[in-house]
Amino acid sequence: MLPDRIFVIGNVRSDEDAARMPSYAAALEEGGCKWFSLRAKTLGVGARTRLFDEIRAAAPSLCLFVHGDPVPGADGVHLGAAGSIAAARAAGVKLIGISAHRRDELLRARDDGADYATYSPIFPTVSKPGYGPALGLDALREAAREIALPLVALGGIELLNARACIDAGAQAVAVLGAFAHADDPTAAFAAMRRTI
Repeated sequence: MLPDRIFVIGNVRSDEDAARMPSYAAALEEGGCKWFSLRAKTLGVGARTRLFDEIRAAAPSLCLFVHGDPVPGADGVHLGAAGSIAAARAAGVKLIGISAHRRDELLRARDDGADYATYSPIFPTVSKPGYGPALGLDALREAAREIALPLVALGGIELLNARACIDAGAQAVAVLGAFAHADDPTAAFAAMRRTI
């Protein structure tokens, strides 16, 4: 069972991103967000853990994940396609997701015991330029029908197409830019919540 139908990924690529992340998470929580993950590949372990703790303090009701290696207090982790689900389980992580961009990666995630997989990019997106053309809703529909694993649609998800992903069989949608670039993340989240 996934924590929610909307999975927000807070992407940190600069000091400015890191500084605004706790207030951003709090604004999303106010709009009804339940599931949030910190993605901070450029931060060292100590800085990433401190930022995670700041987000937890600012938005205490969130089911709070971290992308990459677990940090103390995380409710779950989201791993890259080559990540080790077995190692995360051995570290005591209860909820584990994994990134997938192809059918074979979805199958491996299922067989290795992932709780869910993001499948991307469903739509064209600036944040996933290196993974080829968009997969589209037909590929999402086919994967959801054939592979017994909860799928989270990722890539170009916004207010106008989120519902279509759920209708195609995704159990949730993952969102980065649509909320991060919104003038009012609270209202933007609440609007998407109403659609799905």
